[in-house]
Amino acid sequence: MVNRVILIGNLGKDPEVRRLENGAVVAKFSVATNENYRDKSGEWQTLTEWHDVVVWRSLAERAETQLKKGMLVYVDGKLTHRSWEDQDGNKRRTTEVVGNYFRALGTRSGSEGGGGYFPSADDEHPGGYSTSSIEPASSGAPTSEPVITDTADDDLPF
Repeated sequence: MVNRVILIGNLGKDPEVRRLENGAVVAKFSVATNENYRDKSGEWQTLTEWHDVVVWRSLAERAETQLKKGMLVYVDGKLTHRSWEDQDGNKRRTTEVVGNYFRALGTRSGSEGGGGYFPSADDEHPGGYSTSSIEPASSGAPTSEPVITDTADDDLPF
């Protein structure tokens, strides 16, 4: 089974960061994604979806220093649902993305921030390894993986 969410969108506001009594740090922010389509009359329409994102610990501290309203951000995480009772005793429910990785890609204008290729060699990866630890196989050592030399019969759909 898989529960994975990948978002690339703009931050709606600066992250809200809280430090809990137990020392844990949590940051919440919203990400807007857009979908463009043509309506029945042929006019372009934009549908904006807002996604609530929560990150914990060191990611929350990074969000506090690196993320600002309007920035383009890449978020990788999982979808969660929470229920609670509000001050008036009403049952409430919310859906959030709990992020386990994010990368600032820049501002809306693209004038500052990340940009370039991602992830870079110095980024953390949610799988627990960095991209700098991945090295190409040496050409002198035999490997157990087959080497494909002829791509003329390639049946990939792309």
